[in-house]
Amino acid sequence: MNATQLHNHIVTILLRRVGGNQRRWRQVLGPLQIHDRATHPHCNWSLHPTGSAGEIAAVESLLDTVRLDHPLVSER
Repeated sequence: MNATQLHNHIVTILLRRVGGNQRRWRQVLGPLQIHDRATHPHCNWSLHPTGSAGEIAAVESLLDTVRLDHPLVSER
């Protein structure tokens, strides 16, 4: 899975679980950052959500599960 696919996957899950709209969830998520696998061998991506406390909590609880399913992503 690449970074764009993962970002879209996370937005889709948030829409199903929490509701809202794609534009808002993309704002809350911000860009997906890819890290070097040499320094991050177990999970090479991260997100730093911003928004309301409820939005951040929804994202953080989802990310724990997504990291288990998709720990490594490619840039493209």
